[in-house]
Amino acid sequence: MPDSARSPLPRSEAAPFSAAVVGAGAAGLSAALALARAGIRTALVGRHAPVADGRTVALLDGSVRFLDALGAWDALKPHAAPLAELHIVDDTGSLFRPPPARFRADEIGLSAFGWNVESARLVEGLRAEARGAENLTLVERDASGFAAGEAAARLTLEDGGGLDARLVVGADGGRSRLRAASGLRVRDWSYPQGAVTTILAHDRPHRDVSTEFHTRAGPFTLVPLPGGHRSSLVWVSGEGAARRLSELDDPALALAVERQARGMLGAMRIDGPRGLVPMRGLSVADSVAHRLALIGEAAHVFPPIGAQGLNLGLRDAAALRDAVLAAIRDGRDPGTRGALAGFARARRLDATLRTAAVDALNRSLLTAFLPVDALRGAGLLAMTTIGPLRRAVMREGVLPRLNAPELMRGR
Repeated sequence: MPDSARSPLPRSEAAPFSAAVVGAGAAGLSAALALARAGIRTALVGRHAPVADGRTVALLDGSVRFLDALGAWDALKPHAAPLAELHIVDDTGSLFRPPPARFRADEIGLSAFGWNVESARLVEGLRAEARGAENLTLVERDASGFAAGEAAARLTLEDGGGLDARLVVGADGGRSRLRAASGLRVRDWSYPQGAVTTILAHDRPHRDVSTEFHTRAGPFTLVPLPGGHRSSLVWVSGEGAARRLSELDDPALALAVERQARGMLGAMRIDGPRGLVPMRGLSVADSVAHRLALIGEAAHVFPPIGAQGLNLGLRDAAALRDAVLAAIRDGRDPGTRGALAGFARARRLDATLRTAAVDALNRSLLTAFLPVDALRGAGLLAMTTIGPLRRAVMREGVLPRLNAPELMRGR
């Protein structure tokens, strides 16, 4: 798309877009691309402002298929590392500590559970696709207001301009203005923890293995990056401890990581930006209002545990594309609650199950209550030793079989 078609809006702004996606992060970009690729006239509203905080995303197999369908994966793949194995080590000191668990992707017919890529690079790759996409207008301004009308919604832009759309998609993050304007009920909570994120270089090869240590303060996770000798770190600890870790200089932080990892990857050094991420959660009772659908962190916020947050947001985007396309094909208005009812039900179930699983795991690590330790240890042992259960859990973790969006299904 030529620059002149991006900003300011074309003269035809009086004619409503079929959809306007607010938010230029990975969830918003993928939703806008999916709608536009389906032939739906779409606007993407939001400024491009990636944050360099050392965060990566482990894109699970269904998400990789989705990005491939959007045309973005070929350029991203050289910058991503396959996750061929997942190792879980109980480092809580519990009396019921199970042996380390090892899960291999080839057990369920995959070469990798997913691929790990730096978050900023993912956004850049999606943005590059969006710049050349037909049916997509990029509006590089933030939205400041939202009003749902009978036939269309009106988005007010920060400079006083505006645009109309039959459906507005809120992908504007955990502090979503659109969600606040909609009146949808929200439940949010926090944990007494923080997460330190960064990129590491190390002497020993990771061999495409992601390792997660379960400690009393939370998970400590090392995830492979390309090249064999780089990994991303998510170190969840108590708020004070996480803050102190984040304030260490690079050599001291690298040494602390090396010790926490039991030296399994050898000597380490900091090899990228770092961040301190608050541990919080959020969910909405309903992700749909009149002429509004919420996706990504506007609908659910996860602590950075288990690679669930963005993968769930990408499933939101892919499922919304299916719902809007079905409504338009049937001659229905895609901005009505009726057209989005199935989308809302399926996304609520998916988000509720993932939220419960992540919350239960994290809270179980924070308590030294022996029955809880025993239950967690027994569950991990069962997944290690019972083949059918083990494979079922791995498949469900990669992509839920129920209501999988079209662009995420195997071909």
